[in-house]
Amino acid sequence: QVQLVESGGGLGQAGGSLRLSCAASGRTFAKYYMRWFRQAPGKGREFGAAITWDADSIYYADSVKGRVTIYRVNTKNTGYLQMNSLKPEDTALYYCTVGQFVMAIRPRDYWGQGTQVTVSS
Repeated sequence: QVQLVESGGGLGQAGGSLRLSCAASGRTFAKYYMRWFRQAPGKGREFGAAITWDADSIYYADSVKGRVTIYRVNTKNTGYLQMNSLKPEDTALYYCTVGQFVMAIRPRDYWGQGTQVTVSS
């Protein structure tokens, strides 16, 4: 059974940093993307960043580019989202997801339970 478990969310201050983790288990994901989406209260899910399972290709949304870094540690089957220069508008529930496309969401995608990030001004 596939599991994605996020951790690392919490309360951050504007200008500060947080690192989110996503531990994957249950199968291998060759040719898949590990992605981070977020959902703020009252809004839809927004793409943040994606990385291929072999870490060869990385993609960022314009809204976070330059402030976040996505990376993977294959030996741990874990992905990370390093978030710097936090802004109050980064406040959202952050989801780790694995799918076959960079941004498109499909029914067969795998999702974690989400980790809350709250940024105070």
